[in-house]
Amino acid sequence: MSLGPAMPGSGRGLMGKAVRVIAQIGVLALFQLLGMRLAAVTHLPIPGNVLGLLLLYLALQAGLVQLKHIQEGADFLLRHLVFFFIPVAVDLMNWGGVFRQYGFRLALVIGVGSVLTFLVTGHASQWLQRRRQPCSS
Repeated sequence: MSLGPAMPGSGRGLMGKAVRVIAQIGVLALFQLLGMRLAAVTHLPIPGNVLGLLLLYLALQAGLVQLKHIQEGADFLLRHLVFFFIPVAVDLMNWGGVFRQYGFRLALVIGVGSVLTFLVTGHASQWLQRRRQPCSS
């Protein structure tokens, strides 16, 4: 989001963009809340935020929500994602005893989990690339 003035004749100022981004973040938050509610009501062993993401995906695929209606808000959140980890990082300072007691195990689980994630993602993307068919004009 730029802080400079709008281009002459663009019809879109900083305030309009800010309102649009806030509204789009509201739509994304609504899907997250719907997912949380669905998880609470159904007692599924899936986190509510994951269900919310699945609901958003289904709404996008069904055409109920168009990408252009959430794109700027999603881009804003992704650009500033690192700031959402600051409270978690600060809170980790209170868990020194846990890290001293289980540090090796935690590091091992994180390392193995990361390697498995990389391998599965790499193989899945290669498999999808092989299945890809050229677009016909």
